[in-house]
Amino acid sequence: MSNLADSSHPARPAVAWIGLGIMGSPMSENLIKAGYSVTGFTLEQDKLDRLAAAGGTAATSIAEAVKDADVIVTMVPASPHVEAIAYGPDGILENAKSGALLVDMSSITPQTSVDLAKAAKDKGIRVLDAPVSGGEAGAVEAVLSIMVGGEQADFDAAKPLLDALGKTIVLCGPHGSGQTVKAANQLIVAVNIQACAEAVVFLEKSGVDLKAALDVLNGGLAGSTVLTRKKDNFLNRDFKPGFRIDLHHKDMGIVTDAARNVGAALPVGAVVAQLVASLRTQGDGGLDHSALLRAVERLSGAQL
Repeated sequence: MSNLADSSHPARPAVAWIGLGIMGSPMSENLIKAGYSVTGFTLEQDKLDRLAAAGGTAATSIAEAVKDADVIVTMVPASPHVEAIAYGPDGILENAKSGALLVDMSSITPQTSVDLAKAAKDKGIRVLDAPVSGGEAGAVEAVLSIMVGGEQADFDAAKPLLDALGKTIVLCGPHGSGQTVKAANQLIVAVNIQACAEAVVFLEKSGVDLKAALDVLNGGLAGSTVLTRKKDNFLNRDFKPGFRIDLHHKDMGIVTDAARNVGAALPVGAVVAQLVASLRTQGDGGLDHSALLRAVERLSGAQL
């Protein structure tokens, strides 16, 4: 068996990684651990220092990071950020080599992914949209769910790399399909968190032992990955961001707009989207999305 820590392994493409935030940093480090050579760029020097300490190479620009890369992975917050790093004279498309594979793992609108794929094709660059689910814990543990849109051959080429980042990796259809599935994912997660938050307040106000209640609920039909991952957040009121309300607000805008475009009714999703937006306007946008509990507590009379 070959040594996965051997970065000189001939089968491993050179990787450029753009965007080293809460998700991007541990994901890029997992690639390094799997034996990939990773050159990264982001705007924060401390994140570049972290990459270098993990065995990666810090670049001073997007152009420097991507010029020799076989695979370029991007993980940035929203569509405008993807457009900013992809287009223009200093962007990915103008500086990557022909034949490179661009794997955008950001959560953006499906149309942005479709447009990027079209623009990249003119430069001889292949594209996959490959957003993820699993939050910071999933990124650290390399157990993310990765939903991919694009061509089968490009998916096959990227699959070994994606295997180092996640456990459930599925080609969902053509360009934009990964983003559509991610939007559905964010709808389910937000509604699930909201239901859990309401249950927590109901249980506490009823005088029930909350930990015991959540344990037994999570062992039955009410159980979920959301409850497993967020139970301690609810119990400890620990809302350190694993996935910020600001980003979930963006995602709820994506799914409600996309649903309107295809004529799909989202009555519960629309309400939860408004609750997420309300929490954000109350100054909690930088907290983890489990902080939806704070909104329910306020509605239930708590002074926070």
